[in-house]
Amino acid sequence: MIDQNRSEDPIRRKIEALGTTLSLPTVRKALGVLEGAHASGKRSGSDDVMDIRVYEAGDEARQIDWKTSARVGRPMVVLRERPSTSRAWLLLDVGREMTATCPSGEQAYQIAANALCMFAALSLRRGDEVSVVFADSASITRMPFNGGFAQFERTLDQALERDWSNPRNIDALLEYARRIRDREALVVLATDEHALQERHIEAIRRIARTHPMVLIDVATINPFGDERFTHVRDGNGPRRVPAFLRNRTTAEEVRTHREYVAAAMRRELNRCGSTMIRSGSSERMFGEFVHMVSMALARSSRNRLPSPAHTSLGGRP
Repeated sequence: MIDQNRSEDPIRRKIEALGTTLSLPTVRKALGVLEGAHASGKRSGSDDVMDIRVYEAGDEARQIDWKTSARVGRPMVVLRERPSTSRAWLLLDVGREMTATCPSGEQAYQIAANALCMFAALSLRRGDEVSVVFADSASITRMPFNGGFAQFERTLDQALERDWSNPRNIDALLEYARRIRDREALVVLATDEHALQERHIEAIRRIARTHPMVLIDVATINPFGDERFTHVRDGNGPRRVPAFLRNRTTAEEVRTHREYVAAAMRRELNRCGSTMIRSGSSERMFGEFVHMVSMALARSSRNRLPSPAHTSLGGRP
């Protein structure tokens, strides 16, 4: 069950403080940098320049501004301000697999919900229209939202007081995202580290062509190595993981495999112009979110185009 007294939840209060203490221009810039990294289908346009920075590995060639690059003497990427749709779509996997335990002791859906609150806090601060979509194998439900963050919390927590008996349907959730007509609206998908397979990459690519996308990847416990949990059960039944399998060798194999899969998924998402945040606790997920926003803002400020009076081409004054 969900704790009804969310005013005592330190993570939610940190999220609320983040949304209220950041100035509105900072919030707009933070979300704009994330959304601006999205590969727009436009080859050119008259949109205002939002940021100019040095070309980095992983950037698309179409983002290079050749006139600016020639003037500066190295490849430069120009990010233009796209017409904002002022909408954010927060998609949450609510299959029974999301009741799995995480290293923090939380259940996966709790961490995922807190992560969505992070994006909601900034989106609502910017004045966006936020829609939350829940999906399992039995149904897909959309909940439009236009209120403040406190009301968003209550609405989300009440919706999570549900029957968790149905398995997930990540394919249906991805198809729902692909059919969102509001092109270039922010799409945030929250699920656990076991949901997405290699076959889902193409679906993510299709979504990323028209929408900036962020994946919330919740890490669950290693059933063979976390000594804090003495009895680990199969999520689909009452069976326990046999004690003889819970050893250092098996635990290390599982850990290595999960890290490899997560790294491969992150690389694929980056190639699609998407972002991934991964953690096994709400506290660390919040830290990852703040780090992502801070790095985006710092990179945007640090890589501003130098004044023409202080630039040279090919080392010549």
